[in-house]
Amino acid sequence: MDIQNKLFDLEGTVQPYQWGGFTYIPALLSREVKTGQPAAEYWLGAHVQAPSIVNGEAKLDALLQQHPQLLGGAVQSAFGRLPYLLKVLDVKDMLSIQVHPTRESAKKGYAAENAAGVALTASNRNYKDDNHKPELAYALGEFWLLHGFREAASLKEVLSARSELQFLLEVFAESEYANLYRTVMEMPDEEVVARLQPLLDRILPAYYAGSLAKSNPDFWAARAAITYNQPGKIDRGIFSIYLLNLVEMKKGQAIFQDAGVLHAYLEGQNVEIMANSDNVLRGGLTPKFVDVPELMKHVRFEPCVPKLLEGMDVQPFEKAFLTPADDFELHMLELPAGAELPLSTDTADILLVMEGALEICEQGTGFSQNMSRGHSVLLTAGANVKISTAGGCQAFRATVPVAAK
Repeated sequence: MDIQNKLFDLEGTVQPYQWGGFTYIPALLSREVKTGQPAAEYWLGAHVQAPSIVNGEAKLDALLQQHPQLLGGAVQSAFGRLPYLLKVLDVKDMLSIQVHPTRESAKKGYAAENAAGVALTASNRNYKDDNHKPELAYALGEFWLLHGFREAASLKEVLSARSELQFLLEVFAESEYANLYRTVMEMPDEEVVARLQPLLDRILPAYYAGSLAKSNPDFWAARAAITYNQPGKIDRGIFSIYLLNLVEMKKGQAIFQDAGVLHAYLEGQNVEIMANSDNVLRGGLTPKFVDVPELMKHVRFEPCVPKLLEGMDVQPFEKAFLTPADDFELHMLELPAGAELPLSTDTADILLVMEGALEICEQGTGFSQNMSRGHSVLLTAGANVKISTAGGCQAFRATVPVAAK
């Protein structure tokens, strides 16, 4: 493939996970809705499971391996690959309670499962790769999630207000987060049913009557029961709904989730950027594999105050959402009608249009491309482009902070 230019068309992959919606992502991409098949995530990146396609012909992971100079020297030296994965998510049903490992833990876990002969595609595989998975989520509208353990006073208040859960107050005692979480995760299935069934018997009628607000954990516990419970079995992840912070994000807000922070997406659409990994350790609200001993090794047993990020201006019409992660940086571009914006890249950046339309022109060559909602391009290291828009637009730029150092 000719790589003389530094601006390329990019097409990602739609992932049909069962928790996804059916219409949002197809509408974004101007594709037909597939009957009965959810469209949960749209991946843009070089992950080996679903690499994006460049100019309709080359897989992005293979292209970067063949031409590592496209990554730029700093990123190639630091990572040896594209270190991030950009996604759009449409969360219709709740995702699993989950945590991600540190980079060091992921390397050890991946090597151990390989040595044990666990197939990469096995349902009981914990580590799909050797990388950590910090992530940043930007809300495209009202978005609900669970994020980290509640502070002690808040957690005690939630448990005290529900007679069915008051037995956990003694377990929690003076902020014994590890003891509390271990109790609910190692509890025999029969006791899970005995403890949670009275609670569900009380809150489900209120849920069906529409009298529970989304700011009430009971709302999500009832929805989880409807979604995941099986005859004679209650998903123990319902306990976590009461132990973790319930967060509502408004459009334009973002949140960072580092290794060890328990979390779960509940409802809404977002743009998400993360390290180039698919390592997830689950703690419930899922039909997938839950490995409690392995999960417990990685959870941060401490209170967490959710921090919502508004973004920092880096130039007119461009905001950056800064995190401690060295793998990625998400920028939001918002241009009014008639505006122009210059961009230069030191690594392989991905640009995705979410609203409106723009024209992107490569300086020096004059090569240009018109982009409408849902379209994406790859800008390789050393690109200098100008973005212009007739009617206004919003786009997201995925890049790597190390490239600018």
